[in-house]
Amino acid sequence: MLAHEQGQLINFSKFGASLDLSSPTVKSYVEILEDLLLIRSIRPWMSNVGKRLVKSPKVYIRDSGLIHTLLQITTLDNLLAHPVAGFSWEGMVIEQLLSVLPKNADFGFYRTSAGAELDLVLQLGSQLWAVEIRRTLNPKLSKGFLIAAKDVKATHRFFVYAGKEQFPMGENTLAIGVSELMIKLREGF
Repeated sequence: MLAHEQGQLINFSKFGASLDLSSPTVKSYVEILEDLLLIRSIRPWMSNVGKRLVKSPKVYIRDSGLIHTLLQITTLDNLLAHPVAGFSWEGMVIEQLLSVLPKNADFGFYRTSAGAELDLVLQLGSQLWAVEIRRTLNPKLSKGFLIAAKDVKATHRFFVYAGKEQFPMGENTLAIGVSELMIKLREGF
């Protein structure tokens, strides 16, 4: 069930109803999987922006190969045709970025009830990085990203895409590949 919900907000009650378990029991199982480093729960970034924010965590299975196996995806063609492809890539990018995050950094995701969203918010000292992640070769900024980056007062804005070139996208946002953003995180920008 978690593989099908990769990168989505977790609803413990919904999972519990499907499994005939209580919501607290499902939550404790998810916490065990997190303690075993099999999944990552990303907490919502709570900032005082005067908007209604989503408060449920997003859950990712940390190993994209495990997701593909659980969903019986055996070929690249099957993966590219599957609805989980983008979320699988997003989870892989998040794992890579968090692996090089400085120890004193904080992270989360941001989503308003109106749908403005940041896939990842990184706090590095006084810097606040807004990160959009999409498995595409033609990145395009969404209105939701721009609103959310403004809401959190992001000092840096990045659009991580499947290419390797870096280029400005406007609105103070840099299109960048995952490896290049990892280097920026290691160097402290």
